[in-house]
Amino acid sequence: MDALPIAVLVAPDKFKGTFTAVTVAETIAAATNWESDLAPIADGGDGTAEVLLRALGGEWVQARAHDALGGTIDARFALLTGGEDAVVEVAEASGLARLAGRDLQPLEAGSEGTGELVAAAIDSGARRVFVACGGSATTDAGLGALGRFDPAAVELVCLCDVADNFVGALRYAPQKGAGEEEIGELRGRLQRIAAELPQDPSGLPFTGAAGGLAGGFWAHGARLVAGAPHVLAAIDFDRRLAAAEAVITGEGRLDQTSLAGKAVGEVASRAVLAGRPCHAIVGRDRLEGKGRASFASITEAETLEQVASAAAALAQHLV
Repeated sequence: MDALPIAVLVAPDKFKGTFTAVTVAETIAAATNWESDLAPIADGGDGTAEVLLRALGGEWVQARAHDALGGTIDARFALLTGGEDAVVEVAEASGLARLAGRDLQPLEAGSEGTGELVAAAIDSGARRVFVACGGSATTDAGLGALGRFDPAAVELVCLCDVADNFVGALRYAPQKGAGEEEIGELRGRLQRIAAELPQDPSGLPFTGAAGGLAGGFWAHGARLVAGAPHVLAAIDFDRRLAAAEAVITGEGRLDQTSLAGKAVGEVASRAVLAGRPCHAIVGRDRLEGKGRASFASITEAETLEQVASAAAALAQHLV
């Protein structure tokens, strides 16, 4: 008699710029004969709204907004079941992906569109808005966004994908198009803003997320939380992990930052504590040193076909 398929928790993050976490999870599950529990994950970056909407229920709401350089766009946010909680992604309106193929302007890029989506969520009846602070094209400390809604009208919770302090936002300025001279100007800007905000966010962890937007929102009453643990709690990850015999996770690039608060690192550490083997299927494997011990295996796969092949090979190993 053939052995029954094992229970596997399939919990990948997005492959940034290519595949959503949901798409990767479905591809992995379809390629195997496992008893699969699909639990796509996120850490506060782009894709967080889709993951929370899938886990908690609700609907997408369309809204007009502006991208980081002022172009008018069709955007959306998630209104969760019950209508009192909404999820707005900074990346949805103010993200780098929105500017693909265009010249980046790091000094001019603003977060107004994010504020417009928060305002639309409030108009839809949301009393609490989770702001997923990842993937931004801006370093304006959220001032553009704050000019589009009343922070006192809603409870704000920033889901942060990085733990950098306020000026630590500059670590990500080069990927937003900033050269050395522009980084100097942005540094001066953030320092001036910090001194002018109702509360000074300088030195506090998480305040550098989304180009300092998390810090600007915090100064106006927002609560800052680490994105990955929040999302895993929302999808009931620990209970689902306890019911599984193994875990499959993944992301576009696995490296040392993956183990510093990112979703895949959080999954791997929890799997180790629970005594479950954790296998990773990733676009690129750049992880070095002791961190590799957190994974039972790491397989590179850049296309969905390769993801499916990697999953099928794992199925032969795990059965």
